[in-house]
Amino acid sequence: MPLTKRDPHNARETARVLLLSAKAARLQSRGKSTQAIENEIDRIRETAQAREDAKNLR
Repeated sequence: MPLTKRDPHNARETARVLLLSAKAARLQSRGKSTQAIENEIDRIRETAQAREDAKNLR
């Protein structure tokens, strides 16, 4: 179930993206690379958008 009508993410995906974003911010503040985390966030967003696009085609 999305948080808003325009949001393709369900609650679990939203929580995961927020958690990963916080982790990326911590790593970035320490001067570490966040590329892997950013790739995971992008994958979650693409999956959610693809699911919503498929749902809208029905």
